[in-house]
Amino acid sequence: MTALWEQPTGNPSSVHRLGQRARAVIEQGRRAIALAIDAPAADVVLTSGGTEADALGILGPARALAAAGRPCGFACTAIEHPAVTGAAAQLAREGHEVVRIAVDPCGRVDPDGLAALLRCHPGIGLISLTAAHHELGNVTPLPTLVAVIRATRADVLVHSDGVQAFGKVPLSFSRSGLDLLSISAHKIGGPTGIGALVCAQHVQLLPLWGGGAQQSGRRPGTESAVATAGFAAAATVAAAGLDAWARHVVPLGGRLRDGLAALGGVLYGDSGTHLGNTVLVGFAGCDGHLAMMALDLAGFACSTGAACSAGTIEPSAVLLGLGCDRRTARGALRFSIGADHTAADVDGLLSVLPGILAAVRAESPGLEVT
Repeated sequence: MTALWEQPTGNPSSVHRLGQRARAVIEQGRRAIALAIDAPAADVVLTSGGTEADALGILGPARALAAAGRPCGFACTAIEHPAVTGAAAQLAREGHEVVRIAVDPCGRVDPDGLAALLRCHPGIGLISLTAAHHELGNVTPLPTLVAVIRATRADVLVHSDGVQAFGKVPLSFSRSGLDLLSISAHKIGGPTGIGALVCAQHVQLLPLWGGGAQQSGRRPGTESAVATAGFAAAATVAAAGLDAWARHVVPLGGRLRDGLAALGGVLYGDSGTHLGNTVLVGFAGCDGHLAMMALDLAGFACSTGAACSAGTIEPSAVLLGLGCDRRTARGALRFSIGADHTAADVDGLLSVLPGILAAVRAESPGLEVT
């Protein structure tokens, strides 16, 4: 990226030399991103990030299905990332049928229940299932669920938010059976402000806005050669480092979960199929927002839910979706471990946490939540 900033490039849609230099960088980057996700390069649509990729991957095909007079209803769980539930809300405002897929207390989708839902709602034309959960850390058995969908309703398109899973667990678009997959650069150490929607060629996709014919008309707007190069570099490193991630980060996640449980924390999610690095934990009688601020002062960054919801004091929508009451949900903290963390980092957190929990509990006795 630094090298590209230091030399002039043109608009990648231009035919002059500088423009074609930028075009070459973008197409090379697109091929690298596609290779990392095991997809055809032509299927990779560059976006401004994971949120736009989810919006395009949900609104685009649903609107195209409606325009073609085909079933265009949408289904997802209530605990999807806000980028997905926000797109669902927009579809509902536009008059599309929106159906919620039930999950169990661990956040898992029952295959038989999914099949029954499809049979009961023939108007569904698109389903979105997260590949790995952004708060719980659950890894979704996508091949199993996609096979259920295909066996029940072969015409239904399937989208997955793969932002949290990409770079942490193997993801193969070609072998997944998916029609659409969203990924993002910043989750794998790349630059912010760029992501991608992997969209199979058979999917009719209406762009979110007009203004140009870039990327075969699927996403108008001038592509960034610099950001694409950074995304491609990060994707290449992430794909090659999956084994190293599993050897280093997953054991640290286990160390953290064991330590939090020993402190009386309630761990949420499915421990059997887990990313290993994301932990959502609740502590009785403790306000998560106050604990988060105290931890920040102690040098530990965490959140009370999805990072994009930071700055609010609303309880985790995910835990509410799992059936927790608002008071319980407000006591949750979300920790994430990265490749640069060490056992000393985990132990340092666990050493300061008891004092912080005691102080927070003392400061907010009888806290009422409305």
